[in-house]
Amino acid sequence: MKIAIVCYPTFGGSGVVATELGIALSKRGHEIHFVTYKQPVRLALLNEKIHFHEVNVPDYPLFHYQPYELALSSKLVRIVKKYKIDILHVHYAIPHAYAGYMAKEMLKQDGIYLPMVTTLHGTDITLVGSHPFYRPAVSFSINNSDIVTSVSESLKRDTLRLFDISREIDVVPNFIDLSTASGGFTDCQRELMANDDERIITHISNFRKVKRIEDVIEVFHRVQLELPAKLLMVGEGPEREGAEKLVKELGIQDKVRFLGNSNEIDKILCFSDLFLLPSEAESFGLAALEAMVNEVPVVSSNAGGIPEVNIDGVTGYLSNVGNIADMAQNAIRILQDDAILNTFKRNAKKESAKFDIKNVVPLYEELYSKVLVNNNV
Repeated sequence: MKIAIVCYPTFGGSGVVATELGIALSKRGHEIHFVTYKQPVRLALLNEKIHFHEVNVPDYPLFHYQPYELALSSKLVRIVKKYKIDILHVHYAIPHAYAGYMAKEMLKQDGIYLPMVTTLHGTDITLVGSHPFYRPAVSFSINNSDIVTSVSESLKRDTLRLFDISREIDVVPNFIDLSTASGGFTDCQRELMANDDERIITHISNFRKVKRIEDVIEVFHRVQLELPAKLLMVGEGPEREGAEKLVKELGIQDKVRFLGNSNEIDKILCFSDLFLLPSEAESFGLAALEAMVNEVPVVSSNAGGIPEVNIDGVTGYLSNVGNIADMAQNAIRILQDDAILNTFKRNAKKESAKFDIKNVVPLYEELYSKVLVNNNV
């Protein structure tokens, strides 16, 4: 199949999933065309099966805000015609499914039918999409997709609760590539980050408010009072400044390192002992899964789809959103004993295998084939 994938090209979970999906599909013989405004961060190599098409938005003084959706839909029309694309797979309802629908309608004028698969990732539903200003466009985009998927049962329930949806939603979970996601480092160089007697706690996110970054700091502060530990903060975003200020107020600057965005997540997780994810909302919890595949147990909130990934008492622990004391106690419970920590590490690795990309990509292929057969394409 020739598949066009539209996604955000950033470090966010949806962009990572879309990129890894495209790469995996290319390895299974499909021709993949990424269409977005910048080459995705995880797309390191282009080859005969993987193509990237940049969406440029001309700067017209007439527009106060430049119309990305218009530029994207026009670009899609050109790509579909030139490369004879079979399937359009968009990640995020808006603006991507909305632009995809416009492209579909334009192509119909030339007798070309383009099936569209829309994958819902979370923020497009629970934050942006639920705003009254955008709700009609989101509902319209979902209902006019040929196939709709969500990354968790929790997100599916939220979508059906927030919108008037007439289209069936298939749950296809996020995934991890077990063949490349762990085990690549024979020497983690742990000594670069901590002393031998210190536990390493890690948090990775885009540092938005929903991630409750200050909770991460507060939980760590309580943990380091009970046992030697270091905290690694990986990512960038609007909450970083406040987090750095809190670290200074608590007097733990020597125990917390802000590493910014990184392409070496697996190396960082290689020497991590625990992952903190106290988010207010998570459609799936991809960061938790990436930790687990690297044998890092997770202490998290019980928000959204996280309990579908982090199994309470097995791969880590779940707490109510904002319950800093409980999260800290759970972290200490895991970290204070080597035998207990090692058990949680093994369990995390074992549970992550359920989300191996080899198990998930065929689910998308089945949906692609289904929509093509149903529409006699």
